[in-house]
Amino acid sequence: MEIRLANTRGFCAGVDRAIEIVKKVIELHGAPVYVKHEVVHNKTVVEELKNLGAIFVEDIEEIPVGEVVVYSAHGISKAVEVQSGERNLDVFDATCPLVSKVHAEVHTYAKMGFDCLLIGHKNHPEVEGTMGQFDTSYGGTITLVEDIEDAKKLSFKDSSNLAYVTQTTLSVDDTKEIKDYLVRNFPNIKGPKKDDICYATQNRQDAIKQLALESDLVIVIGSENSSNSNRLREIAERSGVEAYLIDSIDDLSLDCLEGKSKIGLTSGASAPEHLVSEVIEKLSSVYGFNLVGDKNRTDEGISFRLPKGLR
Repeated sequence: MEIRLANTRGFCAGVDRAIEIVKKVIELHGAPVYVKHEVVHNKTVVEELKNLGAIFVEDIEEIPVGEVVVYSAHGISKAVEVQSGERNLDVFDATCPLVSKVHAEVHTYAKMGFDCLLIGHKNHPEVEGTMGQFDTSYGGTITLVEDIEDAKKLSFKDSSNLAYVTQTTLSVDDTKEIKDYLVRNFPNIKGPKKDDICYATQNRQDAIKQLALESDLVIVIGSENSSNSNRLREIAERSGVEAYLIDSIDDLSLDCLEGKSKIGLTSGASAPEHLVSEVIEKLSSVYGFNLVGDKNRTDEGISFRLPKGLR
């Protein structure tokens, strides 16, 4: 019985940076340090940071006046920026630079008076932040498009002032279907010069497609509220294999291993590597699975600098 690892897995550069920012701010200012929303969507990471002194809040009003706040990797709206200023908060921004790129695109389209379409998932904090960055005072609008059915409901007489951006953690295949429809039906629509879906999302989705071909069950380590982890599970299922999303080895139903000889294992972009090691250890020592291939993660060659005050 075999365990096959996706070598492209786990933390991306944006997640590494966000976690490091919270740790550095705690070192610099001491506990507690407030964090707007979960800094990344992973239960284990959040608990580890809580133990260091991070306090996670959903509403800026929960933070005492004059305290320190870290914005999560998902980005925030202009309204949150204003609230932070009103409360005189000392702000450290852990927004992923690739999310900030989408914000910059939205700012540009807003100032041009464009109507902007955001392809993404309702209620995801990245989507809420991006929509909240669009300034409607220039005459444009921003509309959320969740799926191809939403796209088919759109009606614009003139597509010359129409643009689209996307959430960074979507399914590459699903997003392509929506983008292709928009381009066919609104031939003058503007889009980003470089794809908004981040490199890590694309690489992990490519890796799990191959892993699914080599496995009869796939385990994805990641939290339920992690968009990119959920997309990995869905892609494996679409490839025709059973797939499970777990936070840790404790969440794995052992019944699902029955009759399986090739287990594929990967992790989302916000899942720490030690969770992968724990799953491998349990499957190997207790259930007799052997690791096949290289355990090392692929070096994706991407890193993001910390904010000036923390370097």
